[in-house]
Amino acid sequence: MEDVELMRRALALAQEAAEAGEVPVGCVIALGDRIVGEGRNRRETEKNALRHAELEAIDAACKTLGGWRLWECTLYVTLEPCPMCAGAIVNARIPRVIYGAADPKNGCCGSVVNLFALPFNHRPELTGGVLEAECAAQLTDFFERLRLQRPRRRHWTRQQATGNGQQETGDADCHASVRTGSQ
Repeated sequence: MEDVELMRRALALAQEAAEAGEVPVGCVIALGDRIVGEGRNRRETEKNALRHAELEAIDAACKTLGGWRLWECTLYVTLEPCPMCAGAIVNARIPRVIYGAADPKNGCCGSVVNLFALPFNHRPELTGGVLEAECAAQLTDFFERLRLQRPRRRHWTRQQATGNGQQETGDADCHASVRTGSQ
């Protein structure tokens, strides 16, 4: 299989995530032409910050291959990995990372910082922009539909969450802005 075919499978997984109400991110790990791990976002469904597509795919690949070193594998993901997932990629010794859309708010493969360029004991080769327009459109469409469904959704405040009297606001749409090559 070629990079584009494997990214298309990651896009299909991202679509499954979107249909389940999750931010549409999908991930595939391949050993040559064989898919050994797949994942999609499940943070909302499982109420767990660790349920990112990349972590799910790494876990599945480790189980499939019977070890934690994925040193002959390639990871394909529709959105540039975050700091947590970039760390997991380094720890799993994945030598090659292919991503679709850049993440200007949380991306750690060059958008915010490139964690793979730091002097860790493992530095994966990066390729960004594979099916970038399709990956970015999937995310943009998801957040546009979400905003239409909840036009008057309130932003959370830390005071509401903790009751400590401080007013700190945030927004649940942390991935709403996706950068493509044309922006």
